[in-house]
Amino acid sequence: MTNEILFQSRLFYIEKRFQTGRSGKQLERHVIVHPGAVGIVPILDDGRVVLLRQYRAAVNDYLIEIPAGTLEPNEEPVVTARRELIEETGYRAEKLEPMMTIYSSPGILYEKLHLFTATGLTPGETALEDGEDVQLLIAAWDEIRAMLARGEISDAKTLIGLQHSMLTRL
Repeated sequence: MTNEILFQSRLFYIEKRFQTGRSGKQLERHVIVHPGAVGIVPILDDGRVVLLRQYRAAVNDYLIEIPAGTLEPNEEPVVTARRELIEETGYRAEKLEPMMTIYSSPGILYEKLHLFTATGLTPGETALEDGEDVQLLIAAWDEIRAMLARGEISDAKTLIGLQHSMLTRL
């Protein structure tokens, strides 16, 4: 049995795949295939973190997130991270360090998400795309811990990136 693309959009496609079960039977699976993305934890020289309050149509609400974006074809994740940081925050990073690579929802989604830490930040102009409803939110680590405790941050990449950063700062 061969894989079949069931739906294709500009950002992803849905593919019918087959997995051999323990019984030997071919099991049909539907997978959303995404080109990959980055998330960036931008840390200012004074230690505060640059976050975004961003509207997300999928949940019909504003979420607190780290800057993030989709890889362009054949683009290295560090290049995407540099571009997305500028587009969404206006900040340019002197240093972008890989943090980790995660899969956000591997039961249905193939999206490799590369997380970075950005330091040596210089402010500049944003280059938001049409449809991006974003406000900067600059927060100290104490404020971030309080937001986490109150459940105000629910985006997975943001939770992982911030908590990893907090652990490595101890």
